[in-house]
Amino acid sequence: MNRKRVLTVVFLAFCTFVSGQENSWSLTKCFETALQNNIEIKIRQLEIKRTQKSQNSVLNRMLPTVSLYGEQRYSFGSTIDPSTNGRVSSNIQNDNFYINTRTNLIDFSAFVNAKKDKISIEIAKAEKEVIENEYKLQLLDSYYQTLYTQELIKIQKEQLKQASFNLDRISKEVAIGRKPQSDLYDMQLSFSEEENSYLETQQLYGIQKMQLFQLINVSNVATDAVTLEIYFDENTADTIKKTNSNPKIKLAEFQYQNSLKSIHLERANNLPVLSAYYGYSTFYYKNIKEGSDFSDSFSTQLSDNKNQEVGMQLMIPIFNGFRNNKKIIASKIESEKVKLVIDQEKQELDKQVALEEQNKKNCLQLQHKLMEKQKYAKASLATMQAKFISGKVEAILYSSVKNQSLSADYEVLKNSLQLQYVDLRINLLKNDNF
Repeated sequence: MNRKRVLTVVFLAFCTFVSGQENSWSLTKCFETALQNNIEIKIRQLEIKRTQKSQNSVLNRMLPTVSLYGEQRYSFGSTIDPSTNGRVSSNIQNDNFYINTRTNLIDFSAFVNAKKDKISIEIAKAEKEVIENEYKLQLLDSYYQTLYTQELIKIQKEQLKQASFNLDRISKEVAIGRKPQSDLYDMQLSFSEEENSYLETQQLYGIQKMQLFQLINVSNVATDAVTLEIYFDENTADTIKKTNSNPKIKLAEFQYQNSLKSIHLERANNLPVLSAYYGYSTFYYKNIKEGSDFSDSFSTQLSDNKNQEVGMQLMIPIFNGFRNNKKIIASKIESEKVKLVIDQEKQELDKQVALEEQNKKNCLQLQHKLMEKQKYAKASLATMQAKFISGKVEAILYSSVKNQSLSADYEVLKNSLQLQYVDLRINLLKNDNF
């Protein structure tokens, strides 16, 4: 029975190792897949395209508008005869056709609106970057929480193997009468605790992997066969830039620029507008009577009644009840509000980075202590192993020392991963990159 347990543990370890080699996911792969699958990011990409298609250049705004109008009208009773402009008592059919075109030669608001359109595109891009940045931070946290549990499972697996070995050894010694039955009970209890702890960690690991891949929006991957890669980049801390390019700050800055253009736009409403226009019109009329209509044909009347007009119009705002001035003042206040948002976002970023820098400092201080503990644990294990081979110590004591050494290795590894996690998080916060 004990031999079967040992074989089972070894088999599980082998299967996990093999499956991990076949289906391993790195942090970079998770990020790339997640960004491709995220629906909110796809929506933001479409919003960028929509904003780009809505953009109008200055030239486009200055292009003339051309309109064609057609009208057919019937008048009964006393009406105006279009041929004489005199009032007659008759029934008249009247068809009118107009073509009008107008363009603004000088319009200061067109220049401001064209610039606002460009800023709107940048705002849409920045909003997408904000969504991506928050998503990356969430994904980074989920990835490393799962990675911590994955490495803990490796330690617990080694501890379980050691516990299984000790249980088998004590069982044999009890069977030949070298150990009392109580030692076997103690070892069985210890092994059961190790099994329960290992099972709980496996269950937690399975849930964390499922949550991670749900966050990535990947459903066609067997998460039980997935292992996460550990990637140590010794230059991670050196790649942190001094300048900030946080997406939230960029978004606030673009919004501030847009608010300044809104002020210019309100001011442009107080400036003159010079327009040119051209119009062409003609009409056809018919006096509806029984056999007494002597009006010309449709084509003849359209040719004879045509009229053209061309002109220029200058509109100079003089007084509008101070409405524009109030709008300008309101736009200035709104601009000041948006400017304060920039300072607010910078303050929040500084607070977050300061916390992460403190976490990094704490991890660096702890790393030295943990490495000392690891050195002492290895030395203790070497001494205890020699005593165990010579039969001077019990297996359970040797197992305890070996577990301490394994735990010390895990603590050093976890703290190293924590340092890397903090550096990556700082990079994402400050530069939206890792």
